[in-house]
Amino acid sequence: MDHVLARVKRLIKKPFFKLVSDHTLYENTNVTLAACVPYSPDHNLDEDSWFKIEQFSQQPFCIDLLKSNFDSKDYDDLKKEQFINIAYIFAVQGDNFYFQKVTPSLFIKKKIIDFGEAAAIEEGSNRLVINDQPDAIYFKLSDTLAFRNLATISGIFKGIDALYREATEQETEAFLQSEFIELKGNYDASKVSKPNRKRIALALDSLAKMSAQDKVGVLAYICDYCNQKLKFDQTSKKIEISTDDELKLLLYGIEQRFYTTLFGQERRLANSIQALS
Repeated sequence: MDHVLARVKRLIKKPFFKLVSDHTLYENTNVTLAACVPYSPDHNLDEDSWFKIEQFSQQPFCIDLLKSNFDSKDYDDLKKEQFINIAYIFAVQGDNFYFQKVTPSLFIKKKIIDFGEAAAIEEGSNRLVINDQPDAIYFKLSDTLAFRNLATISGIFKGIDALYREATEQETEAFLQSEFIELKGNYDASKVSKPNRKRIALALDSLAKMSAQDKVGVLAYICDYCNQKLKFDQTSKKIEISTDDELKLLLYGIEQRFYTTLFGQERRLANSIQALS
């Protein structure tokens, strides 16, 4: 039997309650785990694609609910006065758990005209909109979480946003002081945008894996592709950075996102990357 439950805000000991039983909430969701993309913060999903995190129960952000055997008898029914405090709902369908974040915009309470035997005014009652697709699905048998947007599910799985972290202020300042960067025009860490702080975190990881020779090579690679947009001082061997857009190009270069097509020799920037096995 399928069940729909809710997680109520500000409750710690028993935060989960039953909403509906014997109803399949998500009938039209078709996710193939083999086709899901292992989560990477620099990959932009196609419209019909999903990310996945394998061995999810071993992750620090996995909730206890998914680590134990589910039994609907362990949960009380949700009371009417608790309805407005729902943080998220989840449907248990077979062995899988389907999650949907609940936001204020999903609550509807409107006066309507009902057309039955005769037109009549009905006072609006509290209603919760169910999205066509869940925000996340946990496949228990394969211990895998599938999702589309990390920010959306960060309120469900606390700490999961660490997978897409920003560079700290100290890391940002240290990166800008790298020997291959020359800051110009009063550009400093305070002017680095949030997206670039996330790219710096990725770049720091990439640079840590490079040899000294590779770092020299990637600098030449960046200068080759960006010689019209970035200024490279041949004497100091530094790239001048005076704007956030220039920093973004440098960071894209460190991630080796520039490439030339095999046929046509067109030079391009990859907006998204995915490692091939």
